[in-house]
Amino acid sequence: MTTHAANRTLDAFASQLRLGLMGSLLIVSPLFVAAQQADQARAGEHAEHASPAKLVEIVREATRQFIDVNNAGPAGYEPFLGCVSGQDHGAMGVHYVNGTLVGDGKIDATQPEALIYEPMNGKMRLVGVEYIVDAATWLASNLGPPVLEGQTFLLVTSPNRYNIPSFFELHVWAWRDNPQGAFVDWNNRVTCEGQ
Repeated sequence: MTTHAANRTLDAFASQLRLGLMGSLLIVSPLFVAAQQADQARAGEHAEHASPAKLVEIVREATRQFIDVNNAGPAGYEPFLGCVSGQDHGAMGVHYVNGTLVGDGKIDATQPEALIYEPMNGKMRLVGVEYIVDAATWLASNLGPPVLEGQTFLLVTSPNRYNIPSFFELHVWAWRDNPQGAFVDWNNRVTCEGQ
């Protein structure tokens, strides 16, 4: 079997598995999370070659006004949980979350639910965004995870480090390069040390 054929078989299996689990809506298992992560990794590989620039450019255009952190508050974005750093590498930064957008159960590429800033010597540098949707709200009217410009969202189950209900999320590092890819959660070039 060729690598391409094997990937298609694996993709079909993961899709069937995901749909079977989603049909029950009662079980969110580690197997589902692993399938979602594998789907995102494959989507990321293909998207890196196909069109990562499209979503990155959409984000840049939509968030240019937020390069100045002072514009975030009037637009409904507020700091949430302080600076988030990885347990073993990288960071995300400070999330400025728009609760209205998180609660609407919709995904719009031009309206990210969170802006991500890196603290740098008393200032805040816009580095990316995060799209966030409550899992229960999304699954009430959708059979699978959200997909935005070819990028599949990851499921973060509850309990989680943020102490919030299960949610789907997608990071886009539009304003700070990420050596691991534009859609990977943790960025080794972002740090919380400059607070």
